Amino acid sequence: MAFISVFDVLGPNMIGPSSSHTAGACVIAFLARKMIGGNPKKVEFILYGSFAKTYKGHGTDRALLGGLMGFGTDDVRIRDSFSIATERGIEYKFTPNSEITEIHPNTVDVCMEDEEGRKVTVRGESLGGGKVRIVKIDQVDIDFSGEYSAIILVHRDRPGVIAYISKILSEHNINIAFMKLYRESKGNKAYTIIESDEMIPPDIKPGLYKNEHISQVMIVQ
Repeated sequence: MAFISVFDVLGPNMIGPSSSHTAGACVIAFLARKMIGGNPKKVEFILYGSFAKTYKGHGTDRALLGGLMGFGTDDVRIRDSFSIATERGIEYKFTPNSEITEIHPNTVDVCMEDEEGRKVTVRGESLGGGKVRIVKIDQVDIDFSGEYSAIILVHRDRPGVIAYISKILSEHNINIAFMKLYRESKGNKAYTIIESDEMIPPDIKPGLYKNEHISQVMIVQ
């Protein structure tokens, strides 16, 4: 069976006038939601470039908030995302930033906080046609498109962690299409992103968490 990406499903159909400013924005926030691993209770969207200039008129604000709540790009609830977020008790605000210009024109930082007070910031770029790239998690530069099923692991940069991760994936018969490692600095926080042609079963998490250096496991598909 051929792999169908999130963009094949969501990209062609959308609420709003622009694939870059609405569909792409929705997908960025949708992926950011996956990376905090729950329901954010507070969020600040910091918008750059053309996002900062046109986010109200193009519905970028509604699309971002809708994606954060798990709405697909063609979900009609995006039109009412402000009121739905208020009903769900989500605090949100939009902050345009016109000072930073050396950046992709359709860029947004999604600064989230969950019910337990954990904070995660995800930076994404909308590339057009509903395609996006996640370029930063907190202070670590990454490169992640979301086009494949993926597992994102937060761990300490220690010897043997990558070998352990590969072993657990092999035990679950998951074929690795791409694997990338990003780190703050030697020995500190690191992110490993593994993309696969296959769906990643949720029951893989307990085995991964048995490694003392792995602090978070996120599945995106």
